[in-house]
Amino acid sequence: MKSYIISAVIPLVAGHGYITSPQPRVVGSAMEEACGTQIYNQLKSDINGNIQGEIQNKQDDFTDACNLWLCKGLQFADNTANVQSYNAGDVVDVVYDIRAPHTGVANVSIVDTATNAVIGEPLISWDVFASTSTGVTADETNFSITIPDLAGKCTTAGECVIQHYWNAADVDQTYEACIDFTVGGSSSGGAASSAPASSIPASSTPASSAAPTSAAATTTAPVVTSAAPVATESAVAEDECVADEPTATTSAAAVEETGADDECEAETSAVAVEGAATSSPAATPATDDDTSCDADDTTAVASAVPTTFLTRTATSAAAAATSAAASAAAAYAQCGGTGFTGSTTCVSGYTCTVQNSYYSQCI
Repeated sequence: MKSYIISAVIPLVAGHGYITSPQPRVVGSAMEEACGTQIYNQLKSDINGNIQGEIQNKQDDFTDACNLWLCKGLQFADNTANVQSYNAGDVVDVVYDIRAPHTGVANVSIVDTATNAVIGEPLISWDVFASTSTGVTADETNFSITIPDLAGKCTTAGECVIQHYWNAADVDQTYEACIDFTVGGSSSGGAASSAPASSIPASSTPASSAAPTSAAATTTAPVVTSAAPVATESAVAEDECVADEPTATTSAAAVEETGADDECEAETSAVAVEGAATSSPAATPATDDDTSCDADDTTAVASAVPTTFLTRTATSAAAAATSAAASAAAAYAQCGGTGFTGSTTCVSGYTCTVQNSYYSQCI
């Protein structure tokens, strides 16, 4: 039980995944200003975490400029010294660190940061990625991509990123990692990646790189103009306002998830994810085999976001919350920490315990 609590609160222990080479985007002051202190501290302590976990940590200082579904909110302004310079035809070796596997789909694509849309086709994709049943394969952590002819695009730093997109739909977790680059252009200056304060994704939960196979992420990404979370102690409501995007449709997706984690004992949460992997089976009650037990597995999250391939049948998970639980944080939910504004009391049988200065949990 103790090891579960630590891994859920500080994902660095169990981690998930991130690019280690070439130099990817990192956290900085621009990210803190756009996304808020809570999310900034979360990524500063663990760059490997998933986007759904960030959504749960939104506070009043979160702004639309954060653009969580593009490079999970990491900003170009913090990474102007990390821009790579390539030419069409260059072969780029990539190293990806998988800290803990979650079976899903993945791809690497070039993304236009102004629209959060994939340019062309994925450079590489996996129908099955980081499988918990067969294990991580060598080509998932070390692989090469070839820079395509981009027809004059991506010549200015900040205009495009190479984005690794991994969606583990079974556990409703999405991971993004981005490399800033130019093709035959300047390696400094340019528009910040959060410019239109709005790109949100098209695939599984997100913005994201596209995958050419039926199981991979979608090739388009609708534009979202605002995110206005409304949280109670038992559920977090994500409300995304979707702007026009001709290549994507909008649907609400919801999932009622019962977790029977190897380490975590029984825990339940209702999670509505933003989007879904293409052609993935629709999720009704699902089993969570997430071995890392992120904190986001313990909180109910509802959101309406764009998706082009899958509509999940909404369930009435929220109705499961009782009036008694409405005034107290659920088991294993957050109940305190720097910037936290929710309930600091827990449901019967659980105590709000400080894990670090940024996070307290009902255990």
